[in-house]
Amino acid sequence: MAEKKKYNYGGQAVIEGVMIRGRSSAVTAVRRPNGEIALDIKPLPSVYTSWPRRTPFIRGVVVLIEAMVLGVNSLLHSANISMEEEVEEIPKKAIWGMMAISAILVIALFFVAPLFLTKLINTHLHSTILFNVVEGVIRIAIFIGYLKVIGMMSDVKRVFSYHGAEHKTVNAYEAGVPMEVNAIKNYSRAHVRCGTSFLFLVLIIAIIVFTFVGRHNLWLMVGSRIVLIPVIMSLGYEVIYFGARHTKNWFVKIILAPGLWLQSMTTAEPDDKMLEVAIAAINKAVEIDLGEEVARAAPTGLPSAS
Repeated sequence: MAEKKKYNYGGQAVIEGVMIRGRSSAVTAVRRPNGEIALDIKPLPSVYTSWPRRTPFIRGVVVLIEAMVLGVNSLLHSANISMEEEVEEIPKKAIWGMMAISAILVIALFFVAPLFLTKLINTHLHSTILFNVVEGVIRIAIFIGYLKVIGMMSDVKRVFSYHGAEHKTVNAYEAGVPMEVNAIKNYSRAHVRCGTSFLFLVLIIAIIVFTFVGRHNLWLMVGSRIVLIPVIMSLGYEVIYFGARHTKNWFVKIILAPGLWLQSMTTAEPDDKMLEVAIAAINKAVEIDLGEEVARAAPTGLPSAS
């Protein structure tokens, strides 16, 4: 019998905690002010586990939407728990509203603003390739500057430490070591499937895609920057997906290296208590998945009496 494919766990850091995405549920572990670890388990909607999530060039968009929805839910939940406030169900309209505002800000800052800034020196850029390279460099500079600025905030620094805890724990789990603090703490804070690496790849792929679009009037170019975002996101996800399965290939290492380096800006060294939170999250996610596997393998009925 063929060996069953191992599931790739991943997640994100939240306020005083970590969210881990399992096969069928998202587990958020948060450290309460009294020191206890609170676990929140949310079953995943079918759209996050069905065929679109597994289909090349479609799954990238699904994963992006999933990450935004789960991320907003987990962040708001963790904020309530970490401040010991009563947790209430977040209206779906509010979540989609926050996502829409966030998406508009991201598009304006990282896709539209670089185009307008490049247009200011348009007369000095005599080729489409040069124009798009300059635009891409500006886009990357804005991205790195943004990470640098938010990294100075004390609350964000703690989130980055939990981000480091999440990566160390996932790396250790994939290496097959016991889920214990002392066994995990020396693992790397960088991971090939990190969202930071994904976003950096998206910025690089955008240069190539927009070069094929060419130079047109300003508003047509603005429209292309917006309309082609799902295409660029899909391509970026496929590169990350391929790279995560070929990490020993020298060419893949070169492609992934800048994103792994950039993670030094979005992760920080976690303390033991942060690692405990990440361990609690991944242990629960694995426990749920194993329980579901056992349930599926169990007989569906009792033998009839003879």
